[in-house]
Amino acid sequence: MLGVFMHRWLAVLCGLILLCAGGAGRSMAAEPTASGAAKMWAQLISGATALRLPTGFLRAIPPDFVRFEFDDLRTYAAEYHPGEHRMVLNRTLSFHAAGRDVRPLTTMTPKELEVLYHELFHAYIDYLESEESGGRLPGPEQGLIEFAREMQVCRYREVFITPVVQRSHETEVRYLSDPEAWEALNETWAVFVGWAVWNQLEIEKKGGRFMSESPQLSMEWVARFRRAIETGELRGYYVPQDPDERRVTQKRFLAGKSQISLGESQRLMKQVLGLPEKIIGAAEKAAGQIKNISVGHPCPAMAP
Repeated sequence: MLGVFMHRWLAVLCGLILLCAGGAGRSMAAEPTASGAAKMWAQLISGATALRLPTGFLRAIPPDFVRFEFDDLRTYAAEYHPGEHRMVLNRTLSFHAAGRDVRPLTTMTPKELEVLYHELFHAYIDYLESEESGGRLPGPEQGLIEFAREMQVCRYREVFITPVVQRSHETEVRYLSDPEAWEALNETWAVFVGWAVWNQLEIEKKGGRFMSESPQLSMEWVARFRRAIETGELRGYYVPQDPDERRVTQKRFLAGKSQISLGESQRLMKQVLGLPEKIIGAAEKAAGQIKNISVGHPCPAMAP
């Protein structure tokens, strides 16, 4: 009888040990070590370089700044938590869906890379925020965060929103708090960065070569930029601070009138996307030819 009891007790003990080991394994998969995060960051830059995607702003971020996590996300494909420097990616974006390492970028679809770059840009702004007060940023990066603060005040404090997303022609004015305005700017800029990457990849897939090697493909990107401005596609959103409003909707989407301005897009094309001056100039000229379309309210510091 005692032998049976000891056998059962040992079985339970072994089961507990395996359960704990499994939990530890899941924790390690969800939260890579600092060295693991640095390794993933290097892999991201290497993959982006191979695809001729923007890497300049990624190289500015310290390799261990972002803490990667993987989860079975339901609502969003990815999310970034500023201040915590924490990026949560859907497990499908990990190697073999194991939740340990980011999948090679060369295996991702254009849509997945759009989502990833959206979040990577949030990480970049988070980094600039963390360094701006200490005077530790190089001139161009300090200039970008200062430009963002100016836009927060003169463009995103008063915005047009679409109360009902399905009726984009119906708009109303909203006066945003500082946190809401900062989030609206961040999301608008991240939407543009993701849009730019997705369109580059789609154009290259169709054309069979890198956009940087083909003036024709570069002009196709410019044409898409103009159409996006015309249709009011390049707009962001924010989460309302008012708890009562959040019971109605988790996000308020900006209207076409409050989409990214030409000055903002020029700045991002140059400092984040690293596009050649020829493409930036062509995009400016194309957007300037649009009639009766607002490309953003003027601000004191619009020049890139």
